[in-house]
Amino acid sequence: MKFTDVFLRNLKPQAKRYLVWENHGFGVRVSTTGKKNFIYSYRYDGKPRFLTLGTYPAMTLAEAYKAHAEAWKMLEQGHDPGAVAVAARREEREAPTVAELAAEYLERWAKPRKRSWKVDERILKKDVLPEWGRRKAKDITRREVIRLLDRVAARGGIMANRTLAVVRKMFNFAVSRDIIPASPCTAVQAPAPENRRDRVLTAEEIKTFWLNLDKTPISEEIKLALKLQLVTAQRKGEVISSAWADFDREGGWWTIPAEKSKNRLPHRVPLSALAKEILAAAQTLAGDSGWVFPSLRTTGHITPAAVDHALRQARPLLGLDHFVPHDLRRSAASHMTGMGIPRLVVSKILNHVERGVTAVYDRHSYDNEKRQALEAWGYRLQNIIQGAEKEGKIIPLFRGT
Repeated sequence: MKFTDVFLRNLKPQAKRYLVWENHGFGVRVSTTGKKNFIYSYRYDGKPRFLTLGTYPAMTLAEAYKAHAEAWKMLEQGHDPGAVAVAARREEREAPTVAELAAEYLERWAKPRKRSWKVDERILKKDVLPEWGRRKAKDITRREVIRLLDRVAARGGIMANRTLAVVRKMFNFAVSRDIIPASPCTAVQAPAPENRRDRVLTAEEIKTFWLNLDKTPISEEIKLALKLQLVTAQRKGEVISSAWADFDREGGWWTIPAEKSKNRLPHRVPLSALAKEILAAAQTLAGDSGWVFPSLRTTGHITPAAVDHALRQARPLLGLDHFVPHDLRRSAASHMTGMGIPRLVVSKILNHVERGVTAVYDRHSYDNEKRQALEAWGYRLQNIIQGAEKEGKIIPLFRGT
C-alpha cells in the first residue's frame, strides 16, 4: 500500500503494537499508546536490523521518505545505516556545549597566551554563557551571534566589539581543534566603530603631568610607576609587575622576562639616569619586598586596575584632558621619533613584534642604539620638566647599525 497522511492519522492503537509496511522495508510501527514511528527493516551482514527513522507527525511523511531513501542508499554502499545512526546519536550526545568549549578555550588557549585571559573569562560569564551555556557549540548560528551582540551593544558598542573578539577567538579555537566544522562568527562585523587612540601628551602637558602628580592623593608607588612608564616607554603591565631580580642597576639594564613580555620574548631595556633615580625612590618604598611596586593590600604587586582607577580619580587635579597610562608610552615613543631617533630603534625600545624575513635574520640586539635613545629621551624629559626644553637642543647620535 502507499502511505498517506489520512491513512497514518487513522491508524489506531491495539492491544499489542503492530507494524504496517509500504515497500523496500519502509513501514510504520504503532505502539499500544498510539505512538507512530517510521521504521526501516533491512539485513546487514546476514542479520536482520531495524532502524527508527522518526516519530509521526513530528517527522512528516515526506521527511520519512527522504530518511528512508538515504538509509537505503547507505546500505547499497555497504554501510550499516543503523550503526551510522547510533554513532551520530553518540556524537550528538558527546558534542561539547558552549560552556564546555569556553572552559577548554580558557584553559588551553587563553591562559597560556594571554595575560588578560581573565577579561575573556569575565566576558564569557557575563553575556555568553547565560545565553548559550547549555547549547551545543556546533548549533550556534551566525544570526544568534549577531543577536547576542545587539543585546550587548544596547549597553555599549565598544563592549559589544570586545565580546565579538572573544567569541570569535573561542569559535576559531573550536575549529582548529575540530570541535565544530566552521565558526558562526565568519563575516560578522563589529557592532560599533572603533575609536583609534592617538593621544600624545605635548611637552607642556608632560611637564604639567609630572609636576602636578605630587599634588594628587595617588600612592607614591603608583606615581613612580607612571613616571617609570613615561621614562622607559614600556607597557603598564610590564612596569607594575617588575621585580628587583629583573634589574641590573649597576650595569644599567632592566630585563623583562619572556613570561611578562607581551610578545613572549625577553626584552632588555637600558636604564637612563632618570630611570635609575625613580628606581632608587621605589627601593626606599619597597623595603624588603621583591616587587618594585608592591601592593599596599596584598603580598603581590600593584594591579593594572589600581593604576587606572588612581589616574582616573586624580585626573581633575592634574589639570589635563583625558588620557590613560598607555598614552604615556605612546607619548614617549612619539617624542623620541620627533627628536630624530630612527623609528626602528624606537620600535626596538617598544619591543614590537617584527615579521617577515628581516625579523628572522636580523638578530642584532640594538643595545647601544636603545641606550643612546633612552639616555637622550631622559635628558630631554628633564629639560621639559625643568622648563628648559627647546627645539633642536638635543641631538642624539647613533653610531653603527
